Amino acid sequence: MSASSNHGLEIDWETIPAPVDDGAADHLRGERLPDMALRASDGHSVRLAALRGLTVIFAYPRTGRPDVALPDGWNDIPGARGCTPQSCAFRDLYAELRALGVDHLFGLSTQDSAYQAEAVARLHLPYAMLSDQELALRDALRLPSFEVAGEVLLKRLTLIIRDGIIEDVIYPVFPPDENASQVVKRLTKA
Repeated sequence: MSASSNHGLEIDWETIPAPVDDGAADHLRGERLPDMALRASDGHSVRLAALRGLTVIFAYPRTGRPDVALPDGWNDIPGARGCTPQSCAFRDLYAELRALGVDHLFGLSTQDSAYQAEAVARLHLPYAMLSDQELALRDALRLPSFEVAGEVLLKRLTLIIRDGIIEDVIYPVFPPDENASQVVKRLTKA
């Protein structure tokens, strides 16, 4: 299997270019979430602005699938690689995040809900993925994004939200498999 088609969790992060902080998320802290619904991988719609309590949303470019090749040059794009390890890290720390007061946890990408539902089932994720396929949330919050092979994808970032207001932002996220631990550390200090 070539490196470009390897969707496994064993990634040597030293061979993957790290993203740099380009300031594209600096404006997010203190922002109120827009009142809009996003389709979830479980078939429901979620109105993020209406959620009470503590919500964590980790945005990622796109999950891969074993039967679908990654876009050409995927590993060379800073911050692109690692969506499956990031999602699995949140799965593995889900109980700890809940114990720290996280009421709602979501992954977020521009992929459609059916594609995301496959990943949720295959990876045994205890949380839903949200689809911003229409780029409504990206546009409303001016979330950092990039384009590959004609697709607009979100740059990897994590939002820690309380009662609809963004309290903290982790950006850029690297390596992705440590993102859930970063959230645990931030919540432990809070």
